[in-house]
Formats: sequence, structure tokens, C-alpha cells
Amino acid sequence: MAFGCESKKEPPPQKSQSFTPVQKPIHIPLSKPQEERPQSPHGSVVTKSERKIVVPPDVQKKWSSVRVIFEDRQAKRKNEYTIKLNTEFHIEGTNLKVICKDFLPDFKMEKDIITSRSNEPNNPAVRAIIYEKDKAIFNGWLYSKYPDIHAFEHPRYSLVLKEGLLR
Repeated sequence: MAFGCESKKEPPPQKSQSFTPVQKPIHIPLSKPQEERPQSPHGSVVTKSERKIVVPPDVQKKWSSVRVIFEDRQAKRKNEYTIKLNTEFHIEGTNLKVICKDFLPDFKMEKDIITSRSNEPNNPAVRAIIYEKDKAIFNGWLYSKYPDIHAFEHPRYSLVLKEGLLR
């Protein structure tokens, strides 16, 4: 019986494997319809951190309408519609009504203000209110280049901003 140190063979070093981190999906809360927001005793809408929307005068003069893409997934149809800003638009064959309020060709959000960096369509966005059977179901921004950010979500329909239209 031999006591002492036995020579242990070290296993050969393994080749390093590339590591790819698993990305977890990011949950972005939907915009709440105006009716669901808490009301003040004076009747005006109260929000936690309301940002002021400033549409520069040169933007107001240049842009008059937006073109949106509407999809009815159940009926398997897509349509493009032109919606004049600040008017009600009823989507044919549905009980949806859309009002496109503020169009910003180069959307920029800061701490307490939402505005446009320029009058060029670098980051087009429109603030839209969507009603179903006269109940607001969406009140938020639709982005042309990033349609999945704060998107209008509905089990049957989708509505995305395609572009702004000049006067």
C-alpha cells in the first residue's frame, strides 16, 4: 500500500463557448383610455406626470392629415385611410371611431414636454384617440417607424401610422 501523492491528470481545458444572453420580453403598459383615469373633484383628468404637448406653428402649417393602415385580422383585410387631423373618422364596417389629434413629424419627449425636433419626418407620430361603441379604448401615440411601441392593441383590429401628409 503506497501512501503519498498520486499524480492526478487534469482534464484538458475545454474550448470556450460563446455566450448569448437570453433577452426577456419587455412589458410596456398600454395607454389607459381617458375614461379610466382618475377624475378630480373639479371634473378634469388627473394624471401622474402629464406632459405638455407643444406642436410648433411651422409644423401646424405644414401637416394636415395622416395616412394609417387599418387591419381587421378576423376578416383578413387591410385598408389605408387618410384622416384629417382633429376630425372624427369612422372605420367602415366596424364600430370604431378614430380622432387623430396632434401630428409631430420628428417626435421628441423630454421630462415635461412632447414636441417635434424639426419639421422633417424623421420620427413621425400622431396622438390618436380610438373609440369602440363610443367608449375610448386607446388614447396614446402611434409611431410610424416604431409601430410596436405603445401600439393600439385589440383582439381583432390593429391601426398603425403610415405617414403624415402635407397641406
